[in-house]
Amino acid sequence: MSCASQSPNLFLNLLPACAYASIAPHLQTAELPQGQTLFDAGDAVTRVYFPHTGVVSLIVSLSSGEMIETGMVGRDSLAGGSAALDGKISLNKSIVQIAGGGSALSMDRLRRAADEHAEIKTALIRHEQAILVQAQQSAACNISHTLEARLARWLLRCRDLMQSDRLDLTQEFISEMMGVRRTSVSIIAGTLQKAGLVQYRRGHIHIADLEGLRDASCECYETVKAHTDRLLNDQSPSSLGLSHGA
Repeated sequence: MSCASQSPNLFLNLLPACAYASIAPHLQTAELPQGQTLFDAGDAVTRVYFPHTGVVSLIVSLSSGEMIETGMVGRDSLAGGSAALDGKISLNKSIVQIAGGGSALSMDRLRRAADEHAEIKTALIRHEQAILVQAQQSAACNISHTLEARLARWLLRCRDLMQSDRLDLTQEFISEMMGVRRTSVSIIAGTLQKAGLVQYRRGHIHIADLEGLRDASCECYETVKAHTDRLLNDQSPSSLGLSHGA
């Protein structure tokens, strides 16, 4: 069955019409203010979120109080989807990084819809695979690549999700997500600005030279982008060996 454009969110937009119809009446409008915690690690997930705009960071918190970002989702995916496949709890902390809005759906409703429609279960599996790709690549990137390359990669990912060259981000927040000192982010951001790649004023970043920023980034940006594009744009049940009614 063909898909129709039903939502600004990619997960919802790529669902076949009958699968989307099973959840559409139950979607609720959700505001995503910057800094809001959607879930803490270990929380029971009662609602999942499908961003239309904005960015959500997936975080691992350490006992020292530090936070490390393992991935981010926006209009390309959903937050909390793994709980519909397994144990009902959040595996990480999810914080709204850039304010936006979207749709929310009760976890029970999504789980029932996934049981009834193989396409929804397939989509959930693929979106969780895409998040795993981000986490794995981030682990390698944090060890192997310079902070300048990592920051360029991080900004490019934010830009892709926002579809905008203007990002509302503070250096303090960036440093928390990247697990580095704020002074380090300030120095590297200054380097990127002197090179003409970005323009920065307090709380706002403008990507001035997209191609230059891509050149400054490490290979991880293109690697994650290629895997994510492949995973999220082929959601047929047959591609994962799932049959209808699974």
